[in-house]
Amino acid sequence: MGGGSQQTVPGEPDSGKAKGVYTWEEVQSHCSRNDQWLVIDRKVYNITQWAKRHPGGFQVISYYAGEDATEAFTAFHPDPKFVQKFLKPLLIGELATTELSQDRDKNAAIVQDFETLRAQVEKRGLFRAQPLFFFLHLSHILLLEALGWLTVWMWGTGWIQTLVCSVFLATAQAQAGWLQHDFGHLSVFKKSSWNHLAHKFVIGHLKGASSNWWNHRHFRHHAKPNIFIKDPDINTLHLFVLGRTQPVEASSTKIVFLMFLSTHTVQLVIIRCLPLCYSTG
Repeated sequence: MGGGSQQTVPGEPDSGKAKGVYTWEEVQSHCSRNDQWLVIDRKVYNITQWAKRHPGGFQVISYYAGEDATEAFTAFHPDPKFVQKFLKPLLIGELATTELSQDRDKNAAIVQDFETLRAQVEKRGLFRAQPLFFFLHLSHILLLEALGWLTVWMWGTGWIQTLVCSVFLATAQAQAGWLQHDFGHLSVFKKSSWNHLAHKFVIGHLKGASSNWWNHRHFRHHAKPNIFIKDPDINTLHLFVLGRTQPVEASSTKIVFLMFLSTHTVQLVIIRCLPLCYSTG
């Protein structure tokens, strides 16, 4: 099955030679930092050099080294034709016909269900954003911000005025958080540059945070949601320890406050900056 002798030079433009035919075992062996292959629609790509130049960041694409990245590729690239010019030079072959399309322990039925669901959602046009809605969304946030400022400016800083102002601003900030999320996903305008500009305004000027920081973390989250270490949104070792994996990771760190969650019980443990010791047996 192995097609190492048939493939073109990895990462170089198509030279016209026959491509390789690979098994999942061969693909999965290329998952180190300096040797990375992945699969998209059963085609095998060598992304070792490209990962360093990947616009979405090195980690996002490297998370799929040795794996099938079809679903993630589809979700992250709304214009597949545009990115084909970047994929073509990386193509080194395809999966053998005897190999499943899914890697490792993926359930083929579940994958098919998601593909069917996505096709239905696209057919109904649910992925097509309405710019007018987002304009009105932004307008009501700005209005709430203005009302909060006017409340203090016109009536001072008494307890009642402060409470009213807090309600205005808390609502505006919560709404701005979701609005920047949609702009950050580049899901509102057809042009990515417009989405980036709107995102920088909402998260930078209304929320006081960095759009680059948010993108760096959130794209990693969507690349491997709820996968420990890879998903930064569940990296809570310095506050909460969840499940069976995190306590082992936390055993060599100094944690002030821990919450252990198991299937049947919830235990709250308060310790005083002492190293934790767990049996890994």
